[in-house]
Amino acid sequence: MHTALADQRRRVAAQPGNVAALTDLFATLDRLNQPGTPEEAVARSNFAEHLRRQGRAVEAEAHHRRAVAWLPGFGGNHFNLGVTLQALGRIAEAAEAYGDAARLMPTFAGAACNHGAMLRELGRWDEAEAELRRALALDAGLAAGWLNLAAVWRDSGQSERAAQGFRAVLILRPDLAEAHANLALVLKESGRQADSVTGFERALRLGLADAGGALAQLIQQRRHLCRWDGLDTLSARLVAMVRDGTSQQIHPWIFLGEGAGPRLERRCAERYSAWRTRGIGITPLEPPGAPQVRHRTDGRLRVAYLSADFHEHATAVLIAELIERHDRTRFVIVGASYGPDDGGPLRARLRQGFDHWLELSGLSDTDAARRLRDAGIDILVDLKGHTSAARPGIAAHRPASVQAQWLGYPGTMGAPFIDWVIADATVAPPGREDEFSERVIRLPDSYQPNDRTRRIGDTPSRAACGLPDNGVVLCCFNAAYKITPDLFDRWCRVLAARPNTVLWLLDSHPEVAPNLRREAVARGVSADRLVFSPRLPGPEYLARYRLADLFLDTGPVGAHTTASDALWAGLPMVTVMGNAFAGRVGASLLRAVGLPDLVMPDWDAYEDRILSLTRKPEALVALKTRLADALSQAPLFDTDRFACALEAAYARMWAEAGPDQG
Repeated sequence: MHTALADQRRRVAAQPGNVAALTDLFATLDRLNQPGTPEEAVARSNFAEHLRRQGRAVEAEAHHRRAVAWLPGFGGNHFNLGVTLQALGRIAEAAEAYGDAARLMPTFAGAACNHGAMLRELGRWDEAEAELRRALALDAGLAAGWLNLAAVWRDSGQSERAAQGFRAVLILRPDLAEAHANLALVLKESGRQADSVTGFERALRLGLADAGGALAQLIQQRRHLCRWDGLDTLSARLVAMVRDGTSQQIHPWIFLGEGAGPRLERRCAERYSAWRTRGIGITPLEPPGAPQVRHRTDGRLRVAYLSADFHEHATAVLIAELIERHDRTRFVIVGASYGPDDGGPLRARLRQGFDHWLELSGLSDTDAARRLRDAGIDILVDLKGHTSAARPGIAAHRPASVQAQWLGYPGTMGAPFIDWVIADATVAPPGREDEFSERVIRLPDSYQPNDRTRRIGDTPSRAACGLPDNGVVLCCFNAAYKITPDLFDRWCRVLAARPNTVLWLLDSHPEVAPNLRREAVARGVSADRLVFSPRLPGPEYLARYRLADLFLDTGPVGAHTTASDALWAGLPMVTVMGNAFAGRVGASLLRAVGLPDLVMPDWDAYEDRILSLTRKPEALVALKTRLADALSQAPLFDTDRFACALEAAYARMWAEAGPDQG
């Protein structure tokens, strides 16, 4: 046998590039459980790299691990193992391999850079920054180092530093598409939508490995600005990417705006969730054999609401009274926050309303999940889903026995670590469960809670708001990105047919008002028929609804919190029963407030109903009277009723999970 091994080694030495000879040699060494020479260890690592580049990463890993075992003190083998583990999406293991490489090769900037990049992906921002700074101290011109360091600053909320970092990358590599895309993302998150558009366009022209994320952002920012030229072509390209499975990075929230239907929306969410949480779940939160469900000595379920939005935000507005009204004899209610503290009264109210508060901001996903597990959480309720600043990686670590998503995201998360979606029979009709990766649990009225203690300010005059004293005021205070060209066509047809009518919209970016007025003129409607309201504090904002006659919903993404705002202030709304969750919320709310006749079956009926109502002022007054009479009794604003229904849902989730409830 040893003679055969010697012969194999001679053949490899004579033909070092002979893949078959190498394979035979490695197989023989493995069979004999005999380590290779240092030269063979390096050759085996290089052979593994050859396999990885062929797309055979699983085979490559086995060879890399043998190479590391044969020559553990050689950093290059550890580095190559890290590359393969990264390709397999096993980020924590890749970080460990790169860390070993950086320790063994202290002057190799690439190892420190890759180690820092993996630490960033794991949310270990302080460690990542330190390692990336070490890489840049070794090689100040390392574009990848600056790119990852800027990404750390972006992820940790340091927007201005992040923008400077990405600009530094572009000085080194002006043609680096990824840097343009990341800079554009930072500008967008800083409220500079117009500047971000240029960056996303440039990144797409230069070419990205996965262009879906940048394309989706470009579409969304142009929607925010009401720049509609060419949007159809961009949207068709985005839908094709989801249909064909060619992108993982398309943000599901943005994709809802395409109205492509719930099945494609699920496909988009599944791919995005897999990408966002790749590699998570390898390292358990607890040691092997530790109990996964704790014995609750007082018999109460511990429910944690996980969010970044426990401040002046739509989600916080909706849940504030619910948190206070939960039954404390059966539940312990925990706030788990990873968002900013704005120091405002709503934040203070929520902190007082929760029984316990877990501050998770600044923690990695793993550490945040461990905090939740250590707190003995039974049911984790993710209020973010796929919305801005969401961190699905926390729930991906499975810190609770039962995990649900609710309220923040109107659709499926497409994530295997979320067990339930909390909905109702309107937004998630029976028989359509296959549109969700989660099990659907339906509340009896609407899935949306409300705060019946919200104060409405003094009603101003119409003149003070730039509205005509007489005539019909049609109102839509939805964000501008929800206004589609087709919908605007319909609104303009109503305005053209009813000269004594104005359209009252929310002012946002400085481009929006002139762009929409230009679009109105192109449709034969005078620019002054569009009136824009500035953003105002809650009570003043709610009071303005009382000046309008009818709220006009949008689609395919309709009004959600904004619809409840209008209804609470006494303003009826016309909506369409959309095809997917995001376009059916208005219908859910109208049914729960006793106005189901304002839910239209399609957009033609919607347009006809608006036109009919503008011709009958008495009908508009009657609708307002019906709504005013219903508010005190409507399920939509009965927080105690809602809390009981939600608690019954929690009890069912827990019972069906079958854990020890000791």
